[in-house]
Amino acid sequence: MKEIKKITCIGAGYVGGPTMSVIAQKNPDVEVTVVDLNHARIAAWNDEDLDNLPVYEPGLDAVVGEARGRNLFFSTDVDKAISEADMIFISVNTPTKTYGKGKGQAADLKFIELCARQIAAVAKNDKIVVEKSTLPVRTAEALKNILENTGNGVNFHILSNPEFLAEGTAVTDLHNPDRVLIGGEDAEAIEALVNVYAAWVPRERILTTNLWSSELSKLVANAFLAQRVSSINAISELCEVTGANVDEVARAIGQDSRIGGKFLKASVGFGGSCFQKDILNLVYIARTYNLHEVADYWEQVIIMNDHQKTRFAEKIIQTMYNTVNGKHIAFLGWAFKKDTNDTRESAAIYVADHLLDEEAQVVVYDPKVSAEQIYKDLDYLGTRSPEDNRRLVKVVDNAYEALDGAHAAAILTEWDEFKGYDWAKVKEGMKKPSFVFDGRKLLDRNELNRLGFAYYAIGE
Repeated sequence: MKEIKKITCIGAGYVGGPTMSVIAQKNPDVEVTVVDLNHARIAAWNDEDLDNLPVYEPGLDAVVGEARGRNLFFSTDVDKAISEADMIFISVNTPTKTYGKGKGQAADLKFIELCARQIAAVAKNDKIVVEKSTLPVRTAEALKNILENTGNGVNFHILSNPEFLAEGTAVTDLHNPDRVLIGGEDAEAIEALVNVYAAWVPRERILTTNLWSSELSKLVANAFLAQRVSSINAISELCEVTGANVDEVARAIGQDSRIGGKFLKASVGFGGSCFQKDILNLVYIARTYNLHEVADYWEQVIIMNDHQKTRFAEKIIQTMYNTVNGKHIAFLGWAFKKDTNDTRESAAIYVADHLLDEEAQVVVYDPKVSAEQIYKDLDYLGTRSPEDNRRLVKVVDNAYEALDGAHAAAILTEWDEFKGYDWAKVKEGMKKPSFVFDGRKLLDRNELNRLGFAYYAIGE
């Protein structure tokens, strides 16, 4: 069986960086090199100050600090790393297509193909190539074709090893995974990757399947989780008009062992790089096979999520006397969830966009997201000029500054620090009546009502 001495990972983002850091930490005899063409990103991974890593995850700084320079390296020399590796992970972005056939639903595989062509051009000896990016089912077929038809007579074994990390708990998830999934056709290649993970993961948690089952399992796992979020959010709207409380309903159904209590927290909607992208991908794949009922079923999960974000923004406008023009709305949180600086598909972006259409003055505070990223997110939507976004949106680095003089506070991310604020002091500095719109059901309704806030939480 092939012994793995050198691993290369192409892509130093949210998946590649943390995953390879833990693999290096747990396999001190294996040299792990993470490569990326983005020089600034690689420089940040190499920064002596571990607070400046490009990915914020609790505990990641300690892992990188332990392995970096010993057997963990970050580089922009992609060809050298490919040439020397026994095993190559592909962990590049697979965004939803914004052009051509499948626009808005299909995964854009151009970066995957570029990786495959580069591997094929550089490789001089046999390689195990591992799909780490989230990919549509049967992508391995395309990878295999490129590698086998443009290579130098080199043998390539393709494996699928999807990641199941939750941002904010990625290091914990990597150290103690529910399961590691490896799909492939070559038993020796599969075993080589099994051994890498077996350095710290119990063998019974390492599942092996065929390639296609592994690729599809990732999409399906995210679709099922997102479906639960949209399901409880649909019920939250029903609760608001019937007088039921969505937390009480969630607790009651979550006690059923067949259902369980996870992912039943009503909110302003899910975000992140995976859920929406993977469901759209699933919808597109189903449509390409003419499975229209299947596609319609999963598409409804996205429709419900978009509705929840719009509904939350509309609730702010209606409650504030049907106009937010010129009104100061403090946004607490911009990241799509707590304990991460990732803003991809964050509900905050879309709620802000809706309010900015009404000429609201939005002041944003997030403990981990930069002003540059917030403006970038809004500019990317293309709904107004960058100048207008900067005229209407102000980003501050202190929550009390964001809340001072505000007509309303909107909680968009469930950062723990928001619960510990002196809300009596906050109220003194806000306009009256003082509105709080809790999109994460984070604060204590009774306490805020006692302080005299007009408090709205989803599902109540």
